[in-house]
Amino acid sequence: MASIKQLFAPVDMTEGKPGRQIVAFMIPMLLGNIAQQLYNTVDSIIVGQFVGDNALAAVGSAGPIVNLLLVLFVGISVGVGIMVSQYFGAKQRKELSKTIGCSLTLTLMATVFLMILTPFISMPLLRLLDTPESIIRWCNSYLMILFTGIIGCAFYNILGGILRGLGDSVSALLYLLVATAVNIVLDYVFVAYFHMGVSGVALATVIAQLISALLSLRKLYKMKDIFDMERKYFVPEKRYVATLIRLGLPSGVTQAILSLSMIVVQSLTNSFGEMFIAANVIVMRVDGFAMMPAFSFGSAMTTFAGQNIGANRMDRVQQGAKSGTGVAVATSAVITVLILLFGRPLMAIFTDTSELVDLSFTMMKILAVGYIAMEITQCLSGIMRGAGDTMTPMWISMVSTVLIRVPLAYGLAYLTRSEAMPKGNSASLFVSLLISWILGACITFVFYRLGRWKKKAVAT
Repeated sequence: MASIKQLFAPVDMTEGKPGRQIVAFMIPMLLGNIAQQLYNTVDSIIVGQFVGDNALAAVGSAGPIVNLLLVLFVGISVGVGIMVSQYFGAKQRKELSKTIGCSLTLTLMATVFLMILTPFISMPLLRLLDTPESIIRWCNSYLMILFTGIIGCAFYNILGGILRGLGDSVSALLYLLVATAVNIVLDYVFVAYFHMGVSGVALATVIAQLISALLSLRKLYKMKDIFDMERKYFVPEKRYVATLIRLGLPSGVTQAILSLSMIVVQSLTNSFGEMFIAANVIVMRVDGFAMMPAFSFGSAMTTFAGQNIGANRMDRVQQGAKSGTGVAVATSAVITVLILLFGRPLMAIFTDTSELVDLSFTMMKILAVGYIAMEITQCLSGIMRGAGDTMTPMWISMVSTVLIRVPLAYGLAYLTRSEAMPKGNSASLFVSLLISWILGACITFVFYRLGRWKKKAVAT
């Protein structure tokens, strides 16, 4: 019984072997990220198999808009995760309590704002993207349902960030696995039996996310030995709001810029027609799983760096950066090989259309090598964020995406136009993405080595 309680208890990462701790903390996060990715993947598989390729394209076309509208929660989640890890590492109970209370209040305010805003901007954004008329109403229906029930998604992400900042990645995994199981069952019931189509998968996702949020909140209320959740801590204070904004805003801006660039690129994607839109959805779903180790290692590095910097253990931070990035790169190399060997059967899970499977696999092969570069970027960016330097990763993301990826995608498409391909070669989208990943990793490595991030600690 004691060992089970210990498994679900916060972990102090300021002691022990850095590499082993990072990997042990990362594994539950990886499994959780995989489970979260299953939300979108199961949605795509079920609508693709039971409704058709156009429904699959509709779910995918809504994705960039969903990401854009979630930037508020990305910012709050990153900011609170950094503050929680540093205050926890520094053993500052009062500051930890105020940070958690403030973040939950801000999340509620952001949730209400989005629920009011979405009905007014959903259809205009879809038309701005030149979404095909054959799928635009499905896209709008999907977005409206998701954001009517956004409270579950919002609070799960914030509460999960708090739990991870405290070193508890196992509880977040358990709750997400429960929610994923609920999502899969409801997807099948709503679409296959009730024939609700795209609306059904959106409703299933909303219900599942609400369950995961409630479970996370219940866990947090039981951690009174670490921090307090009295009413007074939920009243926002200028100091904590300002720090949350300072730390979280760059990540929120980064997500917004990435989402806007995806929307700009989505316009180019839509110009290639429904078949390529559906292929892009399939590639992005598989890509989501391939990216999970990078994001998981990056988040683990953030918590590890935050706790150790809070405890004034910079020597451990540098040790962890070296060993953690090494394991991450090795993991990504294995994933790359697996994609190249088994990519085609993976694509066939989503559709029975052989032309669509072939097109998807061709695009997936272009991206495969880039996952190694992404591991480097995410790990070193995670260290910098954990230290409190969220600005540097933001600028790097802006450069690699806005100044490199978007112009390159349109430029390559323009240069490859021909009589057979009047819109250009659709592979331009993925070649530009690969190049931006590689250049982003190089820039991140340079700024990590410069070491300016070492002077950005929040806890003192």
